[in-house]
Amino acid sequence: MPYLVLVRAGWRRWSAYRAATVAGVITNTAFGFIRAAVLMAAINTAGPIGGYDTADAVTYTWLTQGMIMTIGIWRWTELAVRIQSGDIVTDFSRPLDLQGAYLAGDLGRAAYQLLARGVPPFLVGMLAFDLRFPEHTYTWIAFAAGMVLAVVVSFGMRFLVNLGAFWVLDFRGLYAVSSLFLTVASGFAIPLSFFPAWAESLLEVLPWASMVQIPIDVFLEQRTGAALARGLALQVFWVAALLGAGRAVLRVATRRVVVQGG
Repeated sequence: MPYLVLVRAGWRRWSAYRAATVAGVITNTAFGFIRAAVLMAAINTAGPIGGYDTADAVTYTWLTQGMIMTIGIWRWTELAVRIQSGDIVTDFSRPLDLQGAYLAGDLGRAAYQLLARGVPPFLVGMLAFDLRFPEHTYTWIAFAAGMVLAVVVSFGMRFLVNLGAFWVLDFRGLYAVSSLFLTVASGFAIPLSFFPAWAESLLEVLPWASMVQIPIDVFLEQRTGAALARGLALQVFWVAALLGAGRAVLRVATRRVVVQGG
């Protein structure tokens, strides 16, 4: 099946940059210690914040550090660059669905990044701190499902942002706004429960929370029973909504076909 070939190609493509992988692991690990120290200092001073004690906070820190490249929080502009250069015309002529092809490659990328840049920082955090692990087997299964859904939600959002290059001369503004939301509204910078109650209620139903906060809530078993089912259902909803919106925008773009630069 051609899409499985693209999944393997995505893995091979990213595994070719071994020096970058090592550098990324070191960087993510270093920032993990910094972020953990900040959160621990805040909780040791003020007591539990937003339902997070010290063990929750350090576990959250190392999970998010491991999720940076797995989820693909930043830096994916490949499609936008191809739109601006005109190379997108070649992509349209291929006998593959454009969105499906990019999604397949992204799944291969995510699988590699999980093993190469996600697991190592988390293992360091596990050795350095007393992390909290799920007590129930079903939690691990739900977390794995949540991570897969998080990757697809992230791809759906990134795909939409990149398609904006069909209509704007410089897509970097769209990319900057998207990166801001991915950092703050996803629960990556700080847990969403640290926000005021009204802001947390709003942010947790937006697509960005499905990329980071929901999988972390599942791992920390802060979502159980009906809450767990609602969290995963929300992720499924945003997968369908974002991929559907991406297909709709792509259809409009193919009819318009205004390629930047000629």
